[in-house]
Amino acid sequence: MDGFLDTSTNGMTELRVHGVSGTPPGEMLNHPHPLLVAGDGTTGFYRRWWPAGRPETEDADVPGERHREAYAWAGLTSGGRTIALWLLLLPFALANLAYFMLPRPEGGRPVRRALEAAQRLFALLLTGTLVAAVTRASVDLIGWQCTAAGRACAYATAPGWVRWMAELWGAEHSRRLAVTALVPLAVVVVLWVVGRRTWQRDERTAMPPDGFERPGVLLARPRLWHGDEPVRRLRAVHVAFALGWIGLAVAAPFTRSGLGLVLAVANAVVLVAAVLAVVAPGVARRVDPGADDPGGAVLSRVCAALEAAGAAVLAVTLVAAAAGLPGASGSRQLPGVGAGTVQFVLTLGLVAFTLAGTWWLARRDRGTGPRALGGLASWFALLVAAAVANALGLGVMFWTASFFGVPASPGAGGPVGHRLFLDEPVWWTAALVPVLVAGLVVVGLVLWNARRSEAARLTPGLEPHYGRHSEEVAGCWALAGLTDRAGQVLGLLTGIGLAGFALVTVFYQFRLLSPVDGLAGLFATIGSWAMAAFLVGLVLLGRRAYSDPGLRRTIGILWDVSTFWPRATHPLAPPCYTERVVPELISRVRRLARDDADLVLLSGHSQGSVIAASVVLQLDPAARGRVRLLTHGSPLRRLYAAFFPAYFGPAALGAVRDAVPWFNLYRLSDPIGGPVLGRVDPFGPRESLSAVDLFCWDPARPEPGDPLPETRWHAGYWFDPPYAEALRRLTTATLRGG
Repeated sequence: MDGFLDTSTNGMTELRVHGVSGTPPGEMLNHPHPLLVAGDGTTGFYRRWWPAGRPETEDADVPGERHREAYAWAGLTSGGRTIALWLLLLPFALANLAYFMLPRPEGGRPVRRALEAAQRLFALLLTGTLVAAVTRASVDLIGWQCTAAGRACAYATAPGWVRWMAELWGAEHSRRLAVTALVPLAVVVVLWVVGRRTWQRDERTAMPPDGFERPGVLLARPRLWHGDEPVRRLRAVHVAFALGWIGLAVAAPFTRSGLGLVLAVANAVVLVAAVLAVVAPGVARRVDPGADDPGGAVLSRVCAALEAAGAAVLAVTLVAAAAGLPGASGSRQLPGVGAGTVQFVLTLGLVAFTLAGTWWLARRDRGTGPRALGGLASWFALLVAAAVANALGLGVMFWTASFFGVPASPGAGGPVGHRLFLDEPVWWTAALVPVLVAGLVVVGLVLWNARRSEAARLTPGLEPHYGRHSEEVAGCWALAGLTDRAGQVLGLLTGIGLAGFALVTVFYQFRLLSPVDGLAGLFATIGSWAMAAFLVGLVLLGRRAYSDPGLRRTIGILWDVSTFWPRATHPLAPPCYTERVVPELISRVRRLARDDADLVLLSGHSQGSVIAASVVLQLDPAARGRVRLLTHGSPLRRLYAAFFPAYFGPAALGAVRDAVPWFNLYRLSDPIGGPVLGRVDPFGPRESLSAVDLFCWDPARPEPGDPLPETRWHAGYWFDPPYAEALRRLTTATLRGG
């Protein structure tokens, strides 16, 4: 190759790791010509290439002496076209986050193990919620109601691709159900294919041999990033559960016939078996690479057999339905066997149990640093997951009913005509949407007032530094500081939602109001249209993201944060990129720091700082002695220590500080990053917190009479003068402690 490209691995290497949104390698390296030197197009290590030959600049790469390298991992989250599908998997991602938010006090293992099993069951019910919603929309609204003789899809105005069922089988319910059941089956197949492909790509990445584990630090356990077999077992159970739901919906209306009853029981057995399998203690157990997994092989075979049984029972059910099942009832809606009620009651029981258990663990875990929502963040995350899953599911149902007919309550009188009936609880849930919107308005007003008050507090202290610009800078800093209220916002919105849910439950149970009349009816109508619009908006956004790389990167920011954590409870969630990123970085650092004369300066921005800290704790003592850490815009304490204290609490951050020389750059204008070892006094000494945190002025302080420089917020730490100074100091630093 013409030009100059340094590919040597000895000497000092500054290894930069980007954060959310996938900063391009050229921007990370501050160079127009980055070239891949290791890895592939999905994840790779890049260096600077000079087409005109070896440069003479002071910061240029020098073979065997110094190099600048960038690690780009955005292809795992922000680059793939499947990001469009991931928009619909947010509830599954939240369920995984809830697992890692659980407090882990000493002596609380039995309760924690019970809560982990409850969370796995909750995640399974989330799968059931979404699959059941698609099934109700397709099998009930279209297959049972719309295409029946004389119903909405039998009219000449109905789409031809559904009207043919009404014309051929208007009086033959089972055959219509067999055809429409293919829609939720296709959804499950897509989830299985995507889950399996990402599992093969990411979770099966082997951890480097001879890993090092630091006792008492969860983040240092190699097994955390080794989810190969547990994820496969959980995926098999979830797929079996989803298939059982579809089969039960098809068979349930025909239980008055012998074959229909047998098929309904068989599908119900699959559902029960999936529930029992998912709460088994070892089904999601992770073990260190190369270690024995007691009972793991047996569990893997059981889960695979359950998945095969679910597929076989569903296939028999669909074949029997296509051939014709007798004994159908003449009800307006698809008859069921109470499975939906059982799932609802089970979900409420799990919500109560997880609240009690999490509260008990949180009480025993006091004194472990800042904790969001008093240590109950895990429970709140589960509630949000359930709320989003129900919103998506109801959006599917309302959109289907609106597209093919007119949504109606079962109690509505008069001729059926174009009406498609949805259960009363569905309408009551829709009535909650305007209440939640009102809650959002209240939260917005609270945040606006908090920002104004904080800006007023900061302004006097900023006047000596920014003069006439002090109010503007104070507003920027106050706006960035609202991130620290994330837990309060989540708690307030959840409280409003729970209060509204309790209220409408009372209305429904005691028949105090009708969900389709008066003010409640107005709220329900607004909510139904809002959820349908929400679903359509997600689909349109996903469709655009499929062809727009820039939009995919923007949406990918959400997944860069939420999919840092492995798929511990929900195997169909968006994939965990760290199960590939961490092993690759460990291997690269070992390659770059093979000899005592070598030095690797690991520089992580934003989410890259979280990855870098995780990598440091996985290195053996010899490698750590040749590594330095520089983080900037880091959410380690601000978000991760608050919401995941068991993994990023004082013990973990202290272990990172003791393992390698470390500097952390932060700005008060940064809404994501902050100091990592304590709270900040912006007007105190720059290093008042520790020898780790270094304060950076942003915007830069202008000279008298000059305009205020541009605020960088969360970006551009690589180009700040404090970055170069920290880099210089780290290259001459010696290792502190062990």
